[in-house]
Amino acid sequence: MKILDFNERLKDSILIADGAMGSMLHEAVGTQRCFDELNTTEPEAVFRVHQAYIEAGAQIIETNTFGANRFKLAPLGLADEVQRLNSRGVKIAREARESASREVLIAGSIGPLGLGVQSRHPEPAEILSVFHEQALALEERGVDFYILETFSYIEEILLAVDAIRSFSGLPIVAQLTYSEEGTTYGDLRPAAAAAQLREKNVQVIGANCTLGPQPLLKVLRELTEVDDLRVSGMPNAGLPKREGDRIVYPKSSPEYFALFAREAAALGVRILGGCCGTTPAHIRAMADAVKSLRPAKSAAAHHSVEVVAKPAPVLQREPESKFWKKLQAKEFTVCVEIDPPKGLSLDRIFEQVDKIMASGKVDAIDINSGAMARVGMDALVTAGALEARGIETVPHLTTRDFNIIGLQACLLGAWTVGGVRNVLAITGDPPAIGDYPETSGVYEVDSVGLVKVLSRLNQGTDWAGKTLGGATNFCIGVAVNPVADDLDNEIERFHAKIEAGAHFAMTQPIFDPEHWHAFVKKLGGAPSIPVLLGIWPLNSYKQALRLNNEVPGIVIPEAVLASLESAGATARERGFDVARQMLAWARTELAGAYLIPPFKRYEEILDIL
Repeated sequence: MKILDFNERLKDSILIADGAMGSMLHEAVGTQRCFDELNTTEPEAVFRVHQAYIEAGAQIIETNTFGANRFKLAPLGLADEVQRLNSRGVKIAREARESASREVLIAGSIGPLGLGVQSRHPEPAEILSVFHEQALALEERGVDFYILETFSYIEEILLAVDAIRSFSGLPIVAQLTYSEEGTTYGDLRPAAAAAQLREKNVQVIGANCTLGPQPLLKVLRELTEVDDLRVSGMPNAGLPKREGDRIVYPKSSPEYFALFAREAAALGVRILGGCCGTTPAHIRAMADAVKSLRPAKSAAAHHSVEVVAKPAPVLQREPESKFWKKLQAKEFTVCVEIDPPKGLSLDRIFEQVDKIMASGKVDAIDINSGAMARVGMDALVTAGALEARGIETVPHLTTRDFNIIGLQACLLGAWTVGGVRNVLAITGDPPAIGDYPETSGVYEVDSVGLVKVLSRLNQGTDWAGKTLGGATNFCIGVAVNPVADDLDNEIERFHAKIEAGAHFAMTQPIFDPEHWHAFVKKLGGAPSIPVLLGIWPLNSYKQALRLNNEVPGIVIPEAVLASLESAGATARERGFDVARQMLAWARTELAGAYLIPPFKRYEEILDIL
C-alpha cells in the first residue's frame, strides 16, 4: 500500500484494528514457549483468531509475528526461523483476508527486542540488522503496512523505523507503551516522543499495551494535541493479575470499550484496536460505536502545544564509603568474606566479626548472597545489621532471586534503612545446584544489567527514569575470573561491567600470581578500576582436589596440588603458607584482597593476616 493511499484512508475515517493475538492463542492452545512458532505448528489456530476479529468488524489484522525477530528467537534455538515464521504469519493473515466478505488490511507486527538492561546490549548496527531482517521478510510476503508496537525505548523504535525505511516505502504505525503517569522509559512524555518520531517518515503515532482504556485516553489526548498528527490507540482490557501460571485480564465489558472508542474518536484518534486481554467482543463493540462517526479534528487545531524540555538528569553521585575512599587513596584494602546465617540468629556472626575487626587488620566484611543456591538470611539485611554496629560491609546481590523491580526495591531499602554503601553485583549460582533444584531462577538481568541499575540509582532515577527525590551513592563492585575457561568472553564482560559503571572488582580465588599476569596480558594492560584478589586458604589435598575439579571458576595449579599431597598431615600448614604468599604478592600489585575463611572458621583468617 502506498503512503498517500494510506493517509487518504485515514483522512476522514476511523479504522478498527484487531485485539489481543497472544491472549486468544493462549485460550486456544495453552501456554507456549513462543506464540510466533504457532505460525508453523498450529496455523489453523492462528487463522481462526484472525477470522474471529474480521467477523467482529476489524478492518486491520496484525500478523502473529510480534516477537519473531532473531534476538528473541535465538535463545529458543529458532534464530534461523525468522524468514519462515514471518512469512507464514503473513500467509495465514492473507488467507483470513481472502475468506472475508470485505476489504481487510494486513499490518506486519514488529515488537521490541526485549533489550531492557541485558548484559549484551547490541550496537545500533546490530539492532538495525535484526529489525531489517524481520521487516524484509514481512514485506516480501505481502503486508500492507507495518505496525511497531509496545516499544518502551524511543531509541529502539527510532532504529526500527530506520531499518524499515532503509528499503521500504510502506506506511508505518509506531506505538510506544506508557506508564500510568503518562510517560515511557526515561520519563518521556507522549508529545516529546511524538516530536522525535514525526521527524521520521512515520504515518501514525500512537500508544498501546500496559494501560486500560481510561488511562490510555490521557496519553491519546496529549498525542492528539500535537499539530497535524495521526494517532492510534490500543488499550489493554485492564490491569492483569496472576492465577496459577497464567496472567489473567479483567472481564472488561464490551460497552466499556465502546465508550472508550467514542471518546477516542472525539479526540481525533484514527486507528482503534485492543491489546492484551481484548477479545472479538471488545472489537465488535468499538466497531459498532464508531460506525457512523468521523474522527474529530485534533485539539491542536484550536491551540498550539509547547513540548516542554525534559529536566536535566541528576548528576552522577560518587561513592563516599570508607571502603571506597581507601581504594581511591591506593591503600591496600582487606576484606573477609562471610556467609549469612542459615537460621534466625545473628549472634554468632556478630561475635566472629567483632573478633576479626578488633584485630585492626580488616577494613570491611563482604557477605555472600545465596551461595550454592541455598537459603540463608538475605545479604543486604545482614549487611544492614552489621552497618548498625559500625562495621563497613560489601554485601553481594545476585540477580537470580529478583526481577528488576525487586532488585531496585532491595537496593533502595538497603541504602536508606540499612546504611549500605557498597554492593558487589553478581549473577548468582543456578538453583539446580542448591536445596531447591525444582525452582527457577529469575535472571531477568545479569550482573552487567545490575551494574546499570545501580549506576542509574546513583543518578537519582530508577530504571524507568522516575526520579527518586535524591540519589544513592553506591560503590559498585563486580566479579572477574582471571582463569575463566572462555577468557575472551570473560574479558568482554569485564569491559562491559566497567563501561556500565563498576567502581571496583573482586577476583575469583586464585593460587598463582602467574594466573593474574596472564590475564592482565590478555586484557592488554592493568584494569582501569581497583581489583581485590580472592584468597582461599586450603585445608587439605582432598579439598583442593575437589575445588579444582568440581567448582566452576576455580583453578589450582598442579604444583600446589602436588605440594599439598606430599605434605600429608601438614597439608593445612602448606595451604595457609600459599595463602600468605598470595597475600604478600597482592600487596605489591593489586588494590586489596578478600579472604575466604576455611569451613567458616573466621578466626583462622587472623593466622594469615
